Amino acid sequence: MRITRAVVPSLFTVLNMFCGFNAIVSTSKGDYVVAIWFVVLAGVFDSVDGMMARLTKSTSQFGVEIDSLSDIVSFGVAPSFIVYHVYLKELNGIGILISSLLMIFGGIRLARFNVQLVGFNKSFFTGLPIPASAVTVCSFILQMYDNTFGLNALGRAVLPYLVIAISLLMVSHVKYDTFPKFSKKGIKKEPIKFFLFVVGVIIVMVTKGQALFGISMLFVVFGAVRYAIGFGKHLLYPSSKAAEEEETEIGSVDL
Repeated sequence: MRITRAVVPSLFTVLNMFCGFNAIVSTSKGDYVVAIWFVVLAGVFDSVDGMMARLTKSTSQFGVEIDSLSDIVSFGVAPSFIVYHVYLKELNGIGILISSLLMIFGGIRLARFNVQLVGFNKSFFTGLPIPASAVTVCSFILQMYDNTFGLNALGRAVLPYLVIAISLLMVSHVKYDTFPKFSKKGIKKEPIKFFLFVVGVIIVMVTKGQALFGISMLFVVFGAVRYAIGFGKHLLYPSSKAAEEEETEIGSVDL
């Protein structure tokens, strides 16, 4: 059997899927904290597989498809299973419905991404990326959960609404920045984004994961607020927006 360089990114994608499976197994045993860290680790592998694909120049449609299949396991099914078992099962039927939203809307988000993908390099995501949604919800539980008493009162009150809001953001048209590319060209092109990413990682490591929810929410809210501001400007100054779009279209034709 011939082993090509395309195996390298696929290996990290498989590790992503394996972490998702372990998150489900840990949840079924009641080890919710362990399950959450498996979801976070899956997010790390998901980031690395894209980086390795670019480094080995082995991006392909196969890579896109297996990545999506891994993501629906690790960031769709696993988080839905976690939120259901950690609290939402107490809400009976409505709890099942709310829990499933992370999986269902995550699947829609991935399908939409795949059919709209043109090339393998992108400057932004349309809708909240499914790994970010999973990490946000799971890190919230991590902040509010106690091994002895379970999810605290604030966590119980907020979790259903957080799950609904995050799920809707995944299928929204809100634009979110992509992660910086770890290359000389990528760092030179977007130095501020790279700097903020590194600072965020360091803060999470120094705080032993306690800052993960805050940083995740900062990412979620920043994209939503930026979209709201842009939408408000469009309503207030529709003519200037139209002129800007027309100018962009003319510029594209000239090029």
